[in-house]
Amino acid sequence: MSLSDFFSPLALEKFTPKQGFYTSQLGMKASFYTEKFPELGDKTFDIAVLGVKDDRGAVNNNGCSLGPDYFREQFYLLHEGAFESRIVDLGNIIAGATISDTYVALKMVVTELMRLDIVPVIIGGGQDLTYAQYMAYEALEQKVDLVVVDSRFDLDEDENEQESIATRSDTYLNRIFMHQPNYLFNFSNIGYQTYLVNQDSLKVMNKLYFDVHRLGEFLTDVSSAEPVIRNANMMSFDFSCIRSSDSSANGNAGPNGFYGEQACKIAHYAGLNDKLTSIGFYEFNPAFDHGSQSAMLLGQMVWYFVDGFYNRKKDFPLNPKSQYLIYRASLNDGSGEMLFVKSKKSDRWWMQVPYPSGVSKNERFHLVPCRYEDYTMAVNGEVPDLWWRTYQKLL
Repeated sequence: MSLSDFFSPLALEKFTPKQGFYTSQLGMKASFYTEKFPELGDKTFDIAVLGVKDDRGAVNNNGCSLGPDYFREQFYLLHEGAFESRIVDLGNIIAGATISDTYVALKMVVTELMRLDIVPVIIGGGQDLTYAQYMAYEALEQKVDLVVVDSRFDLDEDENEQESIATRSDTYLNRIFMHQPNYLFNFSNIGYQTYLVNQDSLKVMNKLYFDVHRLGEFLTDVSSAEPVIRNANMMSFDFSCIRSSDSSANGNAGPNGFYGEQACKIAHYAGLNDKLTSIGFYEFNPAFDHGSQSAMLLGQMVWYFVDGFYNRKKDFPLNPKSQYLIYRASLNDGSGEMLFVKSKKSDRWWMQVPYPSGVSKNERFHLVPCRYEDYTMAVNGEVPDLWWRTYQKLL
């Protein structure tokens, strides 16, 4: 089966301005599936944009299936940055007879793109499509660090939901967490709002040693999200986490959330992440958009992701070792020391967490992205919470 079987081609006239694109705009730089499906296996493209026009799993947000085409109207008007982009737009995945069919299609498409070393940028559709995005990693038998940017934990229970049918945008994490075989190594949430979260769900996150971060941690300094994002293989962004004054294009938008420029910064951090191999932007709903402001914001977020991608540092430690500095911090109780790694190229930090005895035959420690503040905490004799949670997951 060819990938083209899953897609409907694009009608360029729908998002091409009357005067045409300027030569520096992304609309002139990208390739599009219009008549003949692009040849993907010749290393021509780095990034593939694909829409998923299915919102049957979206809760209180009917209409977000129309988002991909409205996004294109704004994204391709943006000018190329200080990079030479190699972007292909594959069009929209055709909604299946059931939403489960759509999941299968998205899973197969993302799997194949990652095999070809092309990063899929998914424009949804409901956030339940994250489940299909995750399942692509199962096909590759690859462990996953998942980062979700969302104001809620989508762990609600549906008594009528069965394994054989579709999930919903407010329950999809249940299916990811419970799926067997389990390929999820770590889950991180960025930006949850406590009054929107069931306390039982928060207890589940703590019990599983997952990383969850309140919105307030980032409002004064969004850069603290960078180490969390740097650990991700895949990322899912729920558009409802942006405050309604900056983006109204979601049926669940609220008065609090990230500012537009913070959302762009988060997308940029995702692009910079050398490990990240897929990203999805979900729940953008043009039915609630005023003056295309949210479509513009989404286009700018993806632009920042692309900019980050073409500025990746390729500095995941420790190869070669000469490009890194090793710092040691002794614990107060004299029980040992903690090791930290700093890149000379980017000034980014990692923490070494030793594997428990007998867990790994090939490696002695696991490297986890961290902040300078974690190092200073260790210097003062305290064990950072990140170290402890990571060690528990390695057991």
